[in-house]
Amino acid sequence: MTQGFIPFNYQGEEYQTWYKVAGNLSSRTRTPLVSAHGGPVIFYEQIGNSRSTHLPSRPSSFWTIDLFIDELVNLLKHFHIQGEFDLLGHSWGGTLGLEFEVRRQPEGLRHLVLTNSLADMGMWNASTGELSKVFPNDVQKGLAVGVTDMEAYGKALRMFHKKHGCLVDPWPEELVYLMNQSISPSADISVAVGMFTGELRTWSIINRLDRVCVPTFVINGRADIAQDFVVEPLFRGIRQ
Repeated sequence: MTQGFIPFNYQGEEYQTWYKVAGNLSSRTRTPLVSAHGGPVIFYEQIGNSRSTHLPSRPSSFWTIDLFIDELVNLLKHFHIQGEFDLLGHSWGGTLGLEFEVRRQPEGLRHLVLTNSLADMGMWNASTGELSKVFPNDVQKGLAVGVTDMEAYGKALRMFHKKHGCLVDPWPEELVYLMNQSISPSADISVAVGMFTGELRTWSIINRLDRVCVPTFVINGRADIAQDFVVEPLFRGIRQ
């Protein structure tokens, strides 16, 4: 297991993308899998998150899907695997994977795996709203206020994810670390604010799913936020 940082140059400035690799890329006998937010497997943290470069002073317009696609391309080139790789995207990572395939048609992408992911933000929000109705009022209110009140939102989201995120009790240390990094009162919420008030606010790829040309595996679980009606457009719209 190795980890480190990759220089990522974007619009004339250099940032750092943190990664972790399970397995040996130089002596691999299998296609490497990139896990967006067997072996070898590459995990990485997108800029604005956790151990990668934080940019709280950037305007909301800075945070775009193309930015994160460029960062992914940079990671693939860093490891010299752009000619052959699989991509696994969970939740927003699935959105990124879909847009990467549709916008760039990367020649090296062999397989796409979408877990607990979506094709339309309206459906995702509807599913979240439906699932939250069984929680106490304070949890519902905390989810409703969102990042405008990080203390209330963080507490509510932790309760929500205990039922619809990770059912393991207690949570693994890695997940506790992630939650503290992303939804604590002191968390950097630049990416969330920028993306969810920008491109992702009304995002949908339903009418472009026919442009997904690689074999794609769509997964959702009974406890996932992405209920069946959320992932159905992926199943119906992607070529089979």
